[in-house]
Amino acid sequence: MSARLVAAGAAAGTQQVVWPSSPAQSAEDPWWRSAVVYQVYLRSFADGNGDGIGDLAGLRARLPYLAWLGVDALWINPHYPSGGADGGYDVVDYRAVDPEYGDVSDVEALVADARQLGLRVVLDVVPNHTSDRHPWFQAALADPGCPEASRYHFAPPSEEPPNNWRSLFGGPAWSRTPDGRWYLHLFAPEQPDLNWRDPVVADDFERTLRFWLDRGVSGFRVDVAYGLYKDAGLRDNPGSYSPTLFGHGPEQAMTWNQPEVHDVWRRWRSVCDEYTGTMLVGEVCLADLDEVALYSRPDELHQSLSFRLLKSSWSTPAFAEAIGSALDAFGRVGAPVSWVLGNHDKDRMVSRFGGGETGLARARAAALLLLSLPGSAYVYAGDELGLPQADVPDEAKRDPIFFRSNGERAGRDGCRVPMPWNASAGVGFSPAGAARPWLPVPAAWRQHAVSRQTRDSSSVLHLYREALAIRAEHPALGTGEATVSTRGDVLTVRCTGGGRTVRCVVNMGTGTALVRSRGEVLLTSGAGVHAPGRSVALPPDTAVWLAED
Repeated sequence: MSARLVAAGAAAGTQQVVWPSSPAQSAEDPWWRSAVVYQVYLRSFADGNGDGIGDLAGLRARLPYLAWLGVDALWINPHYPSGGADGGYDVVDYRAVDPEYGDVSDVEALVADARQLGLRVVLDVVPNHTSDRHPWFQAALADPGCPEASRYHFAPPSEEPPNNWRSLFGGPAWSRTPDGRWYLHLFAPEQPDLNWRDPVVADDFERTLRFWLDRGVSGFRVDVAYGLYKDAGLRDNPGSYSPTLFGHGPEQAMTWNQPEVHDVWRRWRSVCDEYTGTMLVGEVCLADLDEVALYSRPDELHQSLSFRLLKSSWSTPAFAEAIGSALDAFGRVGAPVSWVLGNHDKDRMVSRFGGGETGLARARAAALLLLSLPGSAYVYAGDELGLPQADVPDEAKRDPIFFRSNGERAGRDGCRVPMPWNASAGVGFSPAGAARPWLPVPAAWRQHAVSRQTRDSSSVLHLYREALAIRAEHPALGTGEATVSTRGDVLTVRCTGGGRTVRCVVNMGTGTALVRSRGEVLLTSGAGVHAPGRSVALPPDTAVWLAED
């Protein structure tokens, strides 16, 4: 299905663009098709033992908060033993827990507690690369002829790297071993890429999946799901690395999105099919949304995250295109869209949308838009508090992007600062008298604390909670069919399901917009919305949900 232009009913000089979505879901569809999944950056969520680092005990203690908020599941960033080079994404042991976070019994207890609260637990898994401290890589360093060496990409000693591939973190994607060989790392040097053409790699990851599924987890978010396989001949990319707006494009044709990777997901899907109610959601950062959607075909990953909204500017054309193109692409393969507006790799919404009160108003409106769309919604911890991007001093930064770029890129630390739970000096992240948080928390963040926002009915937190409650009651939200239209600076998503229709209308302009309405105002993202007669006056940077039976 492709977009169509509809001029009927549009004001002079404007166009209305309508995208039809994929067919509505049935009541028997699995939970993950319309779930609201809360992303927990484990190191920054809650510190249970006072060492200044978030852990599984701290997360367990905060599970009632997530149940109160109304989400369906939580996805936890990597908890495995790690070399510490990239926020846990350099894994040493995939079937263990880093002692900083707890142990395997803590994961089992977390899953059990979450289940009692009606929550599911999704773990992060990192199949593209390991830590350079992984036993396989250590064996390969010691003996170039050992079996473990074939599980990575090594090239013989030479003056120049084997090709022109670049690291996403800056610099070349090849580094030397002490004996002069080259090895591939598309991220940091401490993250050597695995060679998935060695069958031992695939077999070992199947054991990892089963290890955690046997402990009751409900699935996995798959890191760099568009990676894994590289061009078999290690040929040069047609162009050196240049990040496109929406993801990796043809200039990186040899490093990403190789056809063989889809067979990996078919095997993983068959494993999950043995465990009732489990799912796989892939991080697929490709420029072509049609290619992203292919990862969600019925025999592959259950979901592949759509990052268009996350990377779109605050404008009606950008948001309409992001939503409509995703509905089209995923509709063609019969998959729901997995919507994302924030995560651990991108600046916080409030700051991306302009900062200050303007950015906050837009982030509130974007939240209603996100939670109205058909499919699943992924909410990053702290976005429900309206947190801005933190300004982390250079001396406190940990992100390899900052160091690999010689400080030219700020890195991702600013969206990974610990959660403010109360208005105390330590913001309640750790027990009283504990060590300082692993990243400094801005003093101004006390105003965003959960304890304050729970007492304020107009807070961002209450907006999310009320929106989630309404979404759970209205089959039109999350599970219905959707059409997207624009008129000037006003964006409308009309969602229909269960015999009801809910419109999400967002005013992205600078003046008040008059929106025709013959139904009930369910929720607004900000003050100043009023309904004169059969219309709704919608202030700038504000969204409204309108029910129409």
